[in-house]
Amino acid sequence: MRSNLRGAGAAAAATALVAVVAGSWFGYQQLAGPSCSGRIELAVSAAPEIAPAVRGAADEWVANGAAVGGTCIAVNVVSAESVDVAAAVASKHGATLAGVGQASGTAVTPDVWVPDSSTWLVRLKAGGASAFAPANGASIARSPVVVALPEPVATRIGWPNKELRWSDMLDQVTASKPLRAGIVEPTQDAAGLSGLLSLTAAASSTGEAGSPKAQEAMVGALRALATNRSSLRQDLLARFPRSTDPTAIANGLGAAALSEEDVIAYNNTKPPIKLAALYLDPAPIPLDFPFAVLPGIEPSKASAARVLFEALRSPDFKDRLAAQALRAPDGNWGNGFQAPTGAPSPANGGEKQVPPSGQGGAADLDPVAISTATTTWSVATQSGRMLCVIDVSGSMKKPVATANGASREQVTVAAASQGLGLFDDSWSIGLWTFSTNLQGSQDWKELVGIRPLSSNRGELQRGLASIRPSSGNTGLYDTVLAAYKKVQQDWEPGKVNSIVLFTDGKNEDDANGISQKGLLAQIKKLRDDEQPVQVIIIGIGTEVNRAELKSITDAAGGGAFVTTDPSKIGEIFLQAIALRPPAPR
Repeated sequence: MRSNLRGAGAAAAATALVAVVAGSWFGYQQLAGPSCSGRIELAVSAAPEIAPAVRGAADEWVANGAAVGGTCIAVNVVSAESVDVAAAVASKHGATLAGVGQASGTAVTPDVWVPDSSTWLVRLKAGGASAFAPANGASIARSPVVVALPEPVATRIGWPNKELRWSDMLDQVTASKPLRAGIVEPTQDAAGLSGLLSLTAAASSTGEAGSPKAQEAMVGALRALATNRSSLRQDLLARFPRSTDPTAIANGLGAAALSEEDVIAYNNTKPPIKLAALYLDPAPIPLDFPFAVLPGIEPSKASAARVLFEALRSPDFKDRLAAQALRAPDGNWGNGFQAPTGAPSPANGGEKQVPPSGQGGAADLDPVAISTATTTWSVATQSGRMLCVIDVSGSMKKPVATANGASREQVTVAAASQGLGLFDDSWSIGLWTFSTNLQGSQDWKELVGIRPLSSNRGELQRGLASIRPSSGNTGLYDTVLAAYKKVQQDWEPGKVNSIVLFTDGKNEDDANGISQKGLLAQIKKLRDDEQPVQVIIIGIGTEVNRAELKSITDAAGGGAFVTTDPSKIGEIFLQAIALRPPAPR
Protein backbone atom coordinates (compact mmCIF):
# COMPACT_ATOMS: atom_id res chain seq x y z
CA MET A 1 0.00 0.00 0.00
CA ARG A 2 1.05 3.59 -0.46
CA SER A 3 2.98 5.58 2.09
CA ASN A 4 1.18 7.92 4.47
CA LEU A 5 4.02 10.42 4.13
CA ARG A 6 2.14 12.40 1.54
CA GLY A 7 -1.02 12.90 3.59
CA ALA A 8 -4.05 11.28 2.02
CA GLY A 9 -7.63 12.22 2.65
CA ALA A 10 -11.05 12.70 1.14
CA ALA A 11 -12.31 16.02 -0.11
CA ALA A 12 -15.08 17.51 -2.21
CA ALA A 13 -14.69 19.13 -5.61
CA ALA A 14 -16.69 19.76 -8.75
CA THR A 15 -16.69 19.39 -12.54
CA ALA A 16 -18.89 20.05 -15.57
CA LEU A 17 -21.15 18.16 -17.92
CA VAL A 18 -20.94 18.07 -21.74
CA ALA A 19 -18.80 16.34 -24.28
CA VAL A 20 -16.05 18.49 -25.75
CA VAL A 21 -13.43 18.04 -28.38
CA ALA A 22 -10.36 16.36 -26.88
CA GLY A 23 -7.85 18.92 -25.72
CA SER A 24 -10.29 21.85 -25.93
CA TRP A 25 -9.54 23.88 -22.83
CA PHE A 26 -11.60 26.76 -24.27
CA GLY A 27 -14.66 24.51 -24.47
CA TYR A 28 -14.13 23.51 -20.86
CA GLN A 29 -14.05 27.15 -19.76
CA GLN A 30 -17.37 27.84 -21.46
CA LEU A 31 -19.12 25.38 -19.13
CA ALA A 32 -18.90 27.73 -16.18
CA GLY A 33 -22.06 29.67 -15.48
CA PRO A 34 -23.03 32.26 -12.89
CA SER A 35 -26.08 30.38 -11.61
CA CYS A 36 -27.59 26.93 -11.73
CA SER A 37 -30.26 24.73 -10.19
CA GLY A 38 -30.01 21.09 -9.16
CA ARG A 39 -26.82 19.08 -8.93
CA ILE A 40 -25.24 16.01 -10.45
CA GLU A 41 -22.58 14.34 -8.32
CA LEU A 42 -19.62 12.51 -9.80
CA ALA A 43 -17.73 10.20 -7.42
CA VAL A 44 -13.98 10.01 -8.05
CA SER A 45 -11.55 7.72 -6.22
CA ALA A 46 -7.93 8.69 -6.74
CA ALA A 47 -4.68 7.16 -5.50
CA PRO A 48 -3.34 9.08 -2.45
CA GLU A 49 -0.33 10.46 -4.34
CA ILE A 50 -2.42 12.20 -6.99
CA ALA A 51 -5.62 12.94 -5.06
CA PRO A 52 -4.46 16.43 -3.86
CA ALA A 53 -3.70 17.48 -7.45
CA VAL A 54 -7.05 16.20 -8.75
CA ARG A 55 -8.83 17.87 -5.84
CA GLY A 56 -7.06 21.18 -6.42
CA ALA A 57 -7.96 21.26 -10.12
CA ALA A 58 -11.60 20.49 -9.34
CA ASP A 59 -11.72 23.12 -6.58
CA GLU A 60 -10.60 25.75 -9.07
CA TRP A 61 -13.32 24.59 -11.39
CA VAL A 62 -15.91 25.05 -8.65
CA ALA A 63 -14.61 28.52 -7.90
CA ASN A 64 -15.19 29.42 -11.54
CA GLY A 65 -18.83 28.32 -11.31
CA ALA A 66 -18.89 25.03 -13.20
CA ALA A 67 -22.36 24.30 -14.57
CA VAL A 68 -24.16 23.32 -17.74
CA GLY A 69 -27.73 23.71 -18.86
CA GLY A 70 -28.65 25.24 -15.53
CA THR A 71 -27.44 22.20 -13.58
CA CYS A 72 -24.50 22.32 -11.19
CA ILE A 73 -21.95 19.55 -11.39
CA ALA A 74 -20.23 18.44 -8.17
CA VAL A 75 -17.33 16.02 -7.93
CA ASN A 76 -16.52 14.22 -4.72
CA VAL A 77 -12.81 13.36 -4.88
CA VAL A 78 -11.85 10.66 -2.38
CA SER A 79 -8.31 9.55 -1.68
CA ALA A 80 -8.35 5.74 -1.79
CA GLU A 81 -5.72 3.03 -1.93
CA SER A 82 -5.74 1.42 -5.36
CA VAL A 83 -5.85 -2.11 -3.92
CA ASP A 84 -8.99 -1.29 -1.90
CA VAL A 85 -10.87 0.02 -4.92
CA ALA A 86 -9.62 -2.91 -6.99
CA ALA A 87 -11.05 -5.32 -4.41
CA ALA A 88 -14.43 -3.57 -4.57
CA VAL A 89 -14.48 -3.56 -8.37
CA ALA A 90 -13.43 -7.22 -8.47
CA SER A 91 -16.26 -8.12 -6.12
CA LYS A 92 -18.79 -6.25 -8.23
CA HIS A 93 -17.65 -7.85 -11.48
CA GLY A 94 -16.94 -11.37 -10.22
CA ALA A 95 -13.19 -11.18 -10.78
CA THR A 96 -10.44 -12.96 -8.83
CA LEU A 97 -7.23 -11.06 -8.07
CA ALA A 98 -4.41 -13.15 -6.62
CA GLY A 99 -3.37 -11.83 -3.21
CA VAL A 100 -5.92 -9.00 -3.05
CA GLY A 101 -8.65 -10.54 -0.92
CA GLN A 102 -12.23 -9.49 -0.49
CA ALA A 103 -13.46 -5.91 -0.45
CA SER A 104 -14.18 -4.36 2.93
CA GLY A 105 -17.79 -3.74 3.86
CA THR A 106 -17.30 0.00 3.40
CA ALA A 107 -15.57 -0.16 0.01
CA VAL A 108 -17.61 1.21 -2.90
CA THR A 109 -16.97 1.48 -6.61
CA PRO A 110 -16.72 5.09 -7.86
CA ASP A 111 -17.84 6.63 -11.14
CA VAL A 112 -14.25 7.50 -12.02
CA TRP A 113 -11.19 5.70 -10.73
CA VAL A 114 -7.63 7.02 -10.90
CA PRO A 115 -5.49 4.14 -9.59
CA ASP A 116 -1.73 4.47 -9.49
CA SER A 117 -1.22 2.03 -12.37
CA SER A 118 -2.93 0.55 -15.43
CA THR A 119 -1.80 -2.85 -14.17
CA TRP A 120 -4.92 -2.82 -11.96
CA LEU A 121 -7.15 -2.51 -15.02
CA VAL A 122 -5.30 -5.33 -16.78
CA ARG A 123 -5.47 -7.61 -13.73
CA LEU A 124 -9.21 -7.07 -13.32
CA LYS A 125 -9.88 -7.94 -16.96
CA ALA A 126 -7.59 -10.99 -16.85
CA GLY A 127 -9.07 -12.03 -13.50
CA GLY A 128 -12.50 -12.68 -14.94
CA ALA A 129 -14.20 -9.27 -15.06
CA SER A 130 -15.32 -9.82 -18.66
CA ALA A 131 -17.76 -6.88 -18.53
CA PHE A 132 -15.11 -4.56 -17.07
CA ALA A 133 -14.37 -2.14 -19.90
CA PRO A 134 -13.59 1.33 -18.53
CA ALA A 135 -14.02 4.27 -20.84
CA ASN A 136 -10.88 6.31 -21.41
CA GLY A 137 -8.08 4.90 -19.24
CA ALA A 138 -5.50 7.37 -20.57
CA SER A 139 -2.69 8.45 -18.25
CA ILE A 140 -2.90 11.78 -16.38
CA ALA A 141 0.44 11.52 -14.54
CA ARG A 142 3.55 9.42 -14.26
CA SER A 143 6.10 8.30 -11.70
CA PRO A 144 8.97 6.03 -12.76
CA VAL A 145 9.56 2.90 -10.69
CA VAL A 146 13.07 2.87 -9.23
CA VAL A 147 15.11 0.77 -6.86
CA ALA A 148 15.64 2.75 -3.67
CA LEU A 149 18.83 2.18 -1.67
CA PRO A 150 20.34 4.05 1.28
CA GLU A 151 22.88 6.38 -0.31
CA PRO A 152 25.95 4.72 1.33
CA VAL A 153 24.81 1.34 -0.02
CA ALA A 154 24.11 2.77 -3.46
CA THR A 155 27.55 4.37 -3.57
CA ARG A 156 29.21 1.00 -2.92
CA ILE A 157 27.64 -0.48 -6.07
CA GLY A 158 28.53 2.45 -8.33
CA TRP A 159 25.73 5.01 -7.98
CA PRO A 160 25.37 7.62 -9.41
CA ASN A 161 28.08 7.20 -12.06
CA LYS A 162 27.64 3.57 -13.09
CA GLU A 163 24.76 2.55 -15.32
CA LEU A 164 23.17 -0.46 -13.67
CA ARG A 165 20.84 -3.14 -14.99
CA TRP A 166 18.27 -5.43 -13.38
CA SER A 167 20.67 -8.32 -13.87
CA ASP A 168 23.10 -6.46 -11.57
CA MET A 169 20.37 -6.14 -8.94
CA LEU A 170 19.55 -9.85 -9.31
CA ASP A 171 23.20 -10.67 -8.60
CA GLN A 172 23.13 -8.43 -5.52
CA VAL A 173 20.01 -9.98 -3.93
CA THR A 174 20.95 -13.61 -4.63
CA ALA A 175 24.65 -13.41 -3.72
CA SER A 176 26.17 -15.51 -0.92
CA LYS A 177 26.14 -12.33 1.16
CA PRO A 178 23.05 -10.75 -0.34
CA LEU A 179 21.87 -7.19 -0.32
CA ARG A 180 18.87 -7.12 2.02
CA ALA A 181 16.11 -6.40 -0.47
CA GLY A 182 12.47 -5.94 0.42
CA ILE A 183 9.20 -5.39 -1.36
CA VAL A 184 5.66 -4.27 -0.69
CA GLU A 185 3.37 -7.21 -1.50
CA PRO A 186 3.37 -7.08 -5.33
CA THR A 187 -0.14 -8.52 -5.48
CA GLN A 188 -1.30 -5.43 -3.58
CA ASP A 189 1.11 -2.73 -4.72
CA ALA A 190 1.76 -1.55 -8.28
CA ALA A 191 5.36 -0.40 -7.70
CA GLY A 192 6.14 -3.72 -6.03
CA LEU A 193 4.60 -5.57 -8.99
CA SER A 194 6.63 -3.52 -11.46
CA GLY A 195 9.85 -4.32 -9.61
CA LEU A 196 8.89 -7.99 -9.40
CA LEU A 197 8.25 -8.15 -13.16
CA SER A 198 11.65 -6.62 -13.90
CA LEU A 199 13.54 -8.84 -11.46
CA THR A 200 11.86 -12.06 -12.63
CA ALA A 201 12.53 -11.07 -16.25
CA ALA A 202 16.21 -10.73 -15.35
CA ALA A 203 16.09 -14.15 -13.67
CA SER A 204 14.41 -15.73 -16.70
CA SER A 205 17.20 -14.45 -18.94
CA THR A 206 19.75 -16.54 -17.02
CA GLY A 207 18.73 -19.61 -19.02
CA GLU A 208 16.32 -20.87 -21.64
CA ALA A 209 12.73 -19.88 -20.80
CA GLY A 210 11.23 -22.47 -18.47
CA SER A 211 14.56 -24.22 -17.91
CA PRO A 212 15.51 -25.46 -14.43
CA LYS A 213 18.30 -22.87 -14.25
CA ALA A 214 15.93 -20.00 -15.08
CA GLN A 215 13.31 -21.26 -12.62
CA GLU A 216 15.92 -21.68 -9.89
CA ALA A 217 17.10 -18.09 -10.40
CA MET A 218 13.54 -16.81 -10.36
CA VAL A 219 12.54 -18.70 -7.22
CA GLY A 220 15.73 -17.55 -5.50
CA ALA A 221 14.91 -13.93 -6.32
CA LEU A 222 11.32 -14.27 -5.12
CA ARG A 223 12.31 -15.78 -1.80
CA ALA A 224 15.03 -13.20 -1.27
CA LEU A 225 12.42 -10.46 -1.66
CA ALA A 226 9.85 -12.30 0.44
CA THR A 227 12.19 -12.34 3.45
CA ASN A 228 11.67 -8.60 3.88
CA ARG A 229 8.21 -8.14 2.37
CA SER A 230 5.52 -5.97 3.87
CA SER A 231 1.84 -5.46 3.21
CA LEU A 232 2.16 -1.78 4.13
CA ARG A 233 4.47 0.64 2.36
CA GLN A 234 5.13 2.74 5.46
CA ASP A 235 6.25 -0.41 7.29
CA LEU A 236 8.75 -1.17 4.54
CA LEU A 237 10.05 2.38 4.53
CA ALA A 238 10.56 2.17 8.29
CA ARG A 239 13.05 -0.66 7.76
CA PHE A 240 15.58 1.56 5.99
CA PRO A 241 18.44 2.54 8.33
CA ARG A 242 17.59 5.44 10.61
CA SER A 243 21.16 6.05 11.78
CA THR A 244 24.53 6.68 10.13
CA ASP A 245 26.05 3.99 12.33
CA PRO A 246 27.63 1.30 10.08
CA THR A 247 25.92 -1.47 12.04
CA ALA A 248 22.51 0.17 11.53
CA ILE A 249 23.21 0.47 7.81
CA ALA A 250 24.29 -3.16 7.60
CA ASN A 251 21.21 -4.40 9.46
CA GLY A 252 18.71 -2.11 7.79
CA LEU A 253 16.83 -2.63 4.55
CA GLY A 254 19.21 -2.34 1.62
CA ALA A 255 16.94 -2.06 -1.42
CA ALA A 256 13.29 -1.92 -2.46
CA ALA A 257 11.27 -1.19 -5.58
CA LEU A 258 9.47 2.12 -5.03
CA SER A 259 8.13 4.93 -7.15
CA GLU A 260 10.20 8.02 -7.81
CA GLU A 261 7.55 9.94 -5.88
CA ASP A 262 8.04 7.65 -2.87
CA VAL A 263 11.76 8.41 -2.79
CA ILE A 264 11.19 12.16 -3.05
CA ALA A 265 8.54 12.05 -0.30
CA TYR A 266 10.80 9.98 1.97
CA ASN A 267 13.79 12.27 1.49
CA ASN A 268 11.61 15.33 2.14
CA THR A 269 11.17 14.08 5.71
CA LYS A 270 14.91 14.77 6.23
CA PRO A 271 15.90 11.24 7.31
CA PRO A 272 19.41 10.62 8.74
CA ILE A 273 20.28 8.69 5.59
CA LYS A 274 18.65 9.67 2.32
CA LEU A 275 17.55 7.18 -0.30
CA ALA A 276 19.15 7.02 -3.72
CA ALA A 277 16.90 6.28 -6.70
CA LEU A 278 18.39 3.84 -9.20
CA TYR A 279 16.84 3.97 -12.68
CA LEU A 280 17.72 0.50 -13.87
CA ASP A 281 17.69 -0.87 -17.42
CA PRO A 282 15.45 -2.16 -18.87
CA ALA A 283 13.03 0.45 -17.54
CA PRO A 284 10.27 -1.11 -15.41
CA ILE A 285 6.58 -0.35 -15.87
CA PRO A 286 6.02 3.15 -14.43
CA LEU A 287 3.06 4.23 -12.37
CA ASP A 288 0.86 5.92 -14.97
CA PHE A 289 -2.33 6.96 -13.11
CA PRO A 290 -5.01 6.09 -15.69
CA PHE A 291 -8.27 8.06 -15.74
CA ALA A 292 -10.77 5.20 -15.87
CA VAL A 293 -14.48 5.93 -16.24
CA LEU A 294 -16.04 2.76 -14.87
CA PRO A 295 -18.74 0.97 -16.85
CA GLY A 296 -22.41 1.26 -15.97
CA ILE A 297 -22.53 4.90 -14.84
CA GLU A 298 -25.25 7.29 -16.00
CA PRO A 299 -24.69 9.04 -19.37
CA SER A 300 -24.76 12.46 -17.68
CA LYS A 301 -21.97 11.40 -15.32
CA ALA A 302 -19.99 9.87 -18.17
CA SER A 303 -20.16 13.17 -20.04
CA ALA A 304 -19.08 15.04 -16.93
CA ALA A 305 -16.16 12.67 -16.56
CA ARG A 306 -15.01 13.37 -20.10
CA VAL A 307 -14.81 17.08 -19.37
CA LEU A 308 -13.06 16.51 -16.05
CA PHE A 309 -10.42 14.55 -17.94
CA GLU A 310 -9.73 17.60 -20.12
CA ALA A 311 -9.21 19.70 -17.01
CA LEU A 312 -6.66 17.21 -15.74
CA ARG A 313 -4.69 17.34 -18.99
CA SER A 314 -4.23 21.13 -18.95
CA PRO A 315 -0.80 22.81 -18.72
CA ASP A 316 -1.67 24.09 -15.23
CA PHE A 317 -2.26 20.56 -13.99
CA LYS A 318 1.38 19.68 -14.70
CA ASP A 319 2.44 22.18 -12.04
CA ARG A 320 -0.06 20.69 -9.60
CA LEU A 321 1.51 17.30 -10.27
CA ALA A 322 4.99 18.69 -9.67
CA ALA A 323 3.89 19.83 -6.21
CA GLN A 324 3.09 16.16 -5.49
CA ALA A 325 6.45 14.97 -6.90
CA LEU A 326 4.73 13.54 -9.99
CA ARG A 327 5.51 13.96 -13.67
CA ALA A 328 3.15 14.66 -16.54
CA PRO A 329 2.11 11.63 -18.65
CA ASP A 330 4.89 12.23 -21.20
CA GLY A 331 7.57 12.12 -18.50
CA ASN A 332 8.16 15.88 -18.40
CA TRP A 333 7.71 17.73 -15.15
CA GLY A 334 6.24 21.04 -14.08
CA ASN A 335 7.60 23.96 -12.09
CA GLY A 336 8.94 23.06 -8.66
CA PHE A 337 9.69 19.41 -9.38
CA GLN A 338 12.86 18.31 -7.59
CA ALA A 339 14.22 15.27 -9.43
CA PRO A 340 16.39 12.79 -7.51
CA THR A 341 20.08 12.59 -8.34
CA GLY A 342 20.53 10.58 -11.51
CA ALA A 343 16.93 10.95 -12.66
CA PRO A 344 16.65 10.85 -16.46
CA SER A 345 15.43 14.19 -17.76
CA PRO A 346 13.10 14.25 -20.76
CA ALA A 347 14.52 17.63 -21.70
CA ASN A 348 17.91 15.97 -22.22
CA GLY A 349 16.50 13.05 -24.18
CA GLY A 350 17.17 10.70 -21.30
CA GLU A 351 13.65 9.71 -20.27
CA LYS A 352 13.75 5.91 -20.41
CA GLN A 353 10.54 5.36 -18.51
CA VAL A 354 8.06 6.37 -21.22
CA PRO A 355 6.91 3.82 -23.83
CA PRO A 356 7.44 4.72 -27.51
CA SER A 357 3.82 5.92 -27.72
CA GLY A 358 4.51 8.39 -24.95
CA GLN A 359 1.23 7.45 -23.34
CA GLY A 360 1.51 3.95 -21.94
CA GLY A 361 -1.66 2.55 -20.42
CA ALA A 362 -3.21 -0.90 -20.40
CA ALA A 363 -2.59 -1.41 -24.13
CA ASP A 364 1.17 -1.45 -23.54
CA LEU A 365 1.00 -4.12 -20.82
CA ASP A 366 1.26 -7.90 -21.14
CA PRO A 367 -1.61 -9.48 -19.17
CA VAL A 368 -0.02 -12.94 -19.32
CA ALA A 369 3.26 -11.69 -17.85
CA ILE A 370 1.41 -9.82 -15.10
CA SER A 371 -0.79 -12.82 -14.26
CA THR A 372 2.19 -15.17 -14.23
CA ALA A 373 4.18 -12.85 -11.95
CA THR A 374 1.39 -12.42 -9.40
CA THR A 375 0.46 -16.09 -9.29
CA THR A 376 4.09 -17.25 -9.17
CA TRP A 377 4.75 -14.87 -6.29
CA SER A 378 1.71 -16.16 -4.41
CA VAL A 379 2.80 -19.77 -4.86
CA ALA A 380 6.50 -19.30 -4.14
CA THR A 381 6.04 -17.17 -1.02
CA GLN A 382 3.08 -18.78 0.74
CA SER A 383 2.88 -21.93 2.81
CA GLY A 384 0.25 -24.61 2.52
CA ARG A 385 -0.82 -28.23 2.77
CA MET A 386 -2.01 -29.83 -0.44
CA LEU A 387 -3.13 -33.16 -1.85
CA CYS A 388 -2.46 -33.33 -5.59
CA VAL A 389 -4.82 -35.76 -7.37
CA ILE A 390 -4.15 -36.66 -11.02
CA ASP A 391 -6.51 -38.39 -13.45
CA VAL A 392 -4.99 -41.53 -15.03
CA SER A 393 -8.09 -42.67 -16.95
CA GLY A 394 -7.62 -43.98 -20.49
CA SER A 395 -8.51 -40.66 -22.12
CA MET A 396 -5.37 -39.11 -20.63
CA LYS A 397 -3.43 -40.99 -23.33
CA LYS A 398 -4.72 -38.60 -25.99
CA PRO A 399 -1.98 -36.58 -27.72
CA VAL A 400 -1.92 -32.79 -27.39
CA ALA A 401 -1.39 -31.12 -30.77
CA THR A 402 -0.03 -27.93 -29.18
CA ALA A 403 2.51 -29.84 -27.07
CA ASN A 404 4.49 -31.57 -29.83
CA GLY A 405 2.35 -34.69 -29.55
CA ALA A 406 2.86 -35.27 -25.83
CA SER A 407 -0.12 -36.92 -24.15
CA ARG A 408 -2.50 -35.20 -21.76
CA GLU A 409 -0.94 -37.23 -18.97
CA GLN A 410 2.54 -36.08 -19.89
CA VAL A 411 1.69 -32.38 -20.01
CA THR A 412 -0.20 -32.67 -16.71
CA VAL A 413 2.68 -34.40 -14.96
CA ALA A 414 5.15 -31.90 -16.45
CA ALA A 415 3.10 -28.99 -15.10
CA ALA A 416 2.90 -30.57 -11.65
CA SER A 417 6.64 -31.36 -11.66
CA GLN A 418 7.58 -27.82 -12.64
CA GLY A 419 5.19 -26.40 -10.07
CA LEU A 420 6.80 -28.53 -7.39
CA GLY A 421 9.97 -26.49 -7.78
CA LEU A 422 8.13 -23.35 -6.69
CA PHE A 423 7.10 -24.73 -3.30
CA ASP A 424 9.51 -24.33 -0.42
CA ASP A 425 10.10 -26.92 2.29
CA SER A 426 7.40 -25.45 4.55
CA TRP A 427 4.75 -26.95 2.26
CA SER A 428 3.23 -30.36 2.96
CA ILE A 429 2.20 -32.16 -0.24
CA GLY A 430 0.80 -35.59 -1.07
CA LEU A 431 0.06 -37.32 -4.38
CA TRP A 432 -2.84 -39.52 -5.51
CA THR A 433 -3.93 -40.88 -8.87
CA PHE A 434 -7.45 -41.92 -9.85
CA SER A 435 -9.49 -43.69 -12.52
CA THR A 436 -11.98 -46.52 -11.91
CA ASN A 437 -11.15 -49.69 -9.98
CA LEU A 438 -7.58 -48.48 -9.71
CA GLN A 439 -6.85 -50.42 -6.55
CA GLY A 440 -9.33 -53.27 -6.38
CA SER A 441 -12.77 -51.66 -6.42
CA GLN A 442 -11.29 -48.36 -5.17
CA ASP A 443 -11.02 -45.55 -7.73
CA TRP A 444 -8.00 -43.81 -6.18
CA LYS A 445 -4.49 -44.75 -5.18
CA GLU A 446 -2.12 -43.01 -2.79
CA LEU A 447 1.37 -42.66 -4.23
CA VAL A 448 2.82 -40.30 -1.59
CA GLY A 449 1.29 -39.31 1.75
CA ILE A 450 0.88 -35.68 2.74
CA ARG A 451 4.15 -34.78 4.45
CA PRO A 452 6.51 -31.77 4.53
CA LEU A 453 8.56 -31.29 1.38
CA SER A 454 11.65 -31.21 3.55
CA SER A 455 11.30 -34.99 3.83
CA ASN A 456 9.37 -36.12 0.76
CA ARG A 457 10.37 -33.89 -2.19
CA GLY A 458 12.36 -36.68 -3.82
CA GLU A 459 9.57 -39.19 -3.25
CA LEU A 460 7.09 -36.84 -4.90
CA GLN A 461 9.35 -36.38 -7.91
CA ARG A 462 9.66 -40.14 -8.27
CA GLY A 463 5.91 -40.57 -7.80
CA LEU A 464 5.14 -38.08 -10.55
CA ALA A 465 7.66 -39.73 -12.87
CA SER A 466 5.95 -43.10 -12.34
CA ILE A 467 2.46 -41.96 -13.42
CA ARG A 468 1.04 -43.70 -16.49
CA PRO A 469 -2.53 -43.71 -17.87
CA SER A 470 -4.69 -46.77 -17.12
CA SER A 471 -7.40 -48.30 -19.27
CA GLY A 472 -10.14 -47.27 -16.83
CA ASN A 473 -12.76 -44.56 -16.83
CA THR A 474 -13.12 -41.45 -14.62
CA GLY A 475 -14.16 -42.16 -11.03
CA LEU A 476 -14.45 -38.50 -10.15
CA TYR A 477 -17.08 -38.35 -7.40
CA ASP A 478 -15.76 -41.14 -5.16
CA THR A 479 -12.24 -39.74 -5.46
CA VAL A 480 -13.23 -36.18 -4.56
CA LEU A 481 -15.09 -37.38 -1.47
CA ALA A 482 -12.19 -39.57 -0.32
CA ALA A 483 -9.66 -36.78 -0.89
CA TYR A 484 -11.84 -34.29 0.99
CA LYS A 485 -12.09 -36.59 3.99
CA LYS A 486 -8.33 -37.23 3.92
CA VAL A 487 -7.33 -33.56 3.90
CA GLN A 488 -9.93 -32.70 6.51
CA GLN A 489 -8.81 -35.55 8.76
CA ASP A 490 -5.38 -34.06 9.47
CA TRP A 491 -6.29 -30.40 8.93
CA GLU A 492 -3.39 -28.13 9.85
CA PRO A 493 -3.93 -24.64 11.29
CA GLY A 494 -2.06 -21.67 9.88
CA LYS A 495 -1.98 -23.10 6.37
CA VAL A 496 -4.30 -23.33 3.40
CA ASN A 497 -5.45 -26.97 3.37
CA SER A 498 -6.36 -27.84 -0.18
CA ILE A 499 -7.02 -30.44 -2.85
CA VAL A 500 -5.89 -29.79 -6.42
CA LEU A 501 -7.39 -32.32 -8.80
CA PHE A 502 -6.63 -32.65 -12.52
CA THR A 503 -9.13 -34.39 -14.81
CA ASP A 504 -9.96 -34.54 -18.51
CA GLY A 505 -13.42 -36.07 -18.18
CA LYS A 506 -16.68 -36.18 -16.29
CA ASN A 507 -17.71 -38.82 -13.76
CA GLU A 508 -18.13 -42.26 -15.38
CA ASP A 509 -18.66 -44.43 -12.33
CA ASP A 510 -22.43 -44.09 -11.97
CA ALA A 511 -23.07 -47.81 -11.54
CA ASN A 512 -20.75 -48.43 -8.58
CA GLY A 513 -20.00 -45.00 -7.13
CA ILE A 514 -21.70 -42.16 -5.34
CA SER A 515 -24.02 -39.90 -7.34
CA GLN A 516 -23.45 -36.19 -7.89
CA LYS A 517 -26.35 -35.43 -5.56
CA GLY A 518 -24.90 -37.74 -2.93
CA LEU A 519 -21.43 -36.20 -3.26
CA LEU A 520 -22.68 -32.64 -2.84
CA ALA A 521 -24.78 -33.64 0.16
CA GLN A 522 -21.79 -35.37 1.79
CA ILE A 523 -19.49 -32.39 1.23
CA LYS A 524 -22.03 -29.95 2.61
CA LYS A 525 -22.40 -32.16 5.67
CA LEU A 526 -18.64 -32.48 6.17
CA ARG A 527 -17.79 -28.84 5.45
CA ASP A 528 -16.50 -26.92 8.46
CA ASP A 529 -15.85 -23.24 7.86
CA GLU A 530 -13.67 -23.15 10.99
CA GLN A 531 -11.38 -25.70 9.32
CA PRO A 532 -11.90 -25.10 5.58
CA VAL A 533 -10.65 -27.44 2.87
CA GLN A 534 -10.24 -25.68 -0.43
CA VAL A 535 -11.09 -27.81 -3.48
CA ILE A 536 -9.52 -26.78 -6.79
CA ILE A 537 -10.42 -28.77 -9.89
CA ILE A 538 -8.55 -28.23 -13.15
CA GLY A 539 -10.46 -29.49 -16.17
CA ILE A 540 -8.40 -30.41 -19.22
CA GLY A 541 -9.65 -30.63 -22.80
CA THR A 542 -13.13 -30.55 -24.30
CA GLU A 543 -14.77 -33.54 -22.58
CA VAL A 544 -15.02 -31.99 -19.12
CA ASN A 545 -18.31 -30.65 -17.81
CA ARG A 546 -17.65 -27.20 -16.38
CA ALA A 547 -21.00 -27.08 -14.58
CA GLU A 548 -20.26 -30.45 -12.94
CA LEU A 549 -16.88 -29.28 -11.67
CA LYS A 550 -18.21 -25.96 -10.47
CA SER A 551 -21.02 -27.62 -8.52
CA ILE A 552 -18.37 -29.51 -6.53
CA THR A 553 -16.10 -26.54 -5.86
CA ASP A 554 -19.05 -24.32 -4.95
CA ALA A 555 -20.19 -26.85 -2.36
CA ALA A 556 -16.73 -27.31 -0.88
CA GLY A 557 -15.26 -23.85 -1.34
CA GLY A 558 -12.58 -23.29 -3.96
CA GLY A 559 -12.63 -22.92 -7.71
CA ALA A 560 -12.97 -24.75 -11.01
CA PHE A 561 -10.61 -23.97 -13.89
CA VAL A 562 -11.06 -25.35 -17.40
CA THR A 563 -8.62 -25.15 -20.30
CA THR A 564 -9.49 -26.59 -23.68
CA ASP A 565 -5.81 -26.43 -24.61
CA PRO A 566 -3.94 -28.86 -22.32
CA SER A 567 -0.62 -27.17 -23.16
CA LYS A 568 -1.83 -24.20 -21.03
CA ILE A 569 -2.18 -26.36 -17.93
CA GLY A 570 0.99 -24.96 -16.35
CA GLU A 571 -0.46 -21.42 -16.34
CA ILE A 572 -3.78 -22.71 -14.98
CA PHE A 573 -1.99 -24.67 -12.24
CA LEU A 574 -0.30 -21.50 -10.97
CA GLN A 575 -3.57 -19.59 -10.99
CA ALA A 576 -5.27 -22.40 -9.10
CA ILE A 577 -2.62 -22.62 -6.37
CA ALA A 578 -2.68 -18.85 -5.96
CA LEU A 579 -6.42 -18.99 -5.22
CA ARG A 580 -6.23 -18.75 -1.45
CA PRO A 581 -9.27 -18.19 0.76
CA PRO A 582 -9.16 -14.36 0.89
CA ALA A 583 -9.24 -12.39 4.10
CA PRO A 584 -11.58 -9.38 4.13
CA ARG A 585 -9.89 -6.05 3.47
